[in-house]
Amino acid sequence: MAGRTEPEIFFDALALNGVNLRDLRDAAESERLVASLSAELATSLAARRDQLAAQGCLLPGAAESLAAVAGVADTVQSVLTGSSRPNATLKLSAFGLDRYVDLAVGGFAGSDPYPKGALLQVARQRAEEKYRIRIPEAATFYIADSPRDVEAARIGGARSVAVASGRASTAELRDAGADAVLPDLTDTTVLIALITASA
Repeated sequence: MAGRTEPEIFFDALALNGVNLRDLRDAAESERLVASLSAELATSLAARRDQLAAQGCLLPGAAESLAAVAGVADTVQSVLTGSSRPNATLKLSAFGLDRYVDLAVGGFAGSDPYPKGALLQVARQRAEEKYRIRIPEAATFYIADSPRDVEAARIGGARSVAVASGRASTAELRDAGADAVLPDLTDTTVLIALITASA
């Protein structure tokens, strides 16, 4: 499921369980189904917030990397995810990571009607409007952990820093076309150097 969005996972699950998607009358009905799923998923996840914090796994260097990037001057840091906005917010806040990102300008494929590549462009536009600045594509970085996310970075006009902390190996991420590949996020100096080198 790496790099996939909540709606993709939902509709694939329907198809795998014998639901004939042709029975859906129109796009509006599909949107209602996704909205209903998102609401139920958000309620279920919120009810398990304490369990998420206790049993979830914060990857080594994640908090330190977010803090380090948040300290880079003239940098807007947000989220581009396959989750809905409420679920992404809950996951980040469970580990205290939400304080490092501006969720108002993020991209949430579980809530927004765009695939991740286009959503990256939308998130950049949101940041430009909020901060009244122009953000060049070459100065936009997508920290990714799947080949699909590397592809989304390319489509969205961002540079990709792929991290082999998920299911994808360093070789798979490099083969997907990542601009840089890191084994993990424990060396914040390297990450900051990659981001600031474009300035």
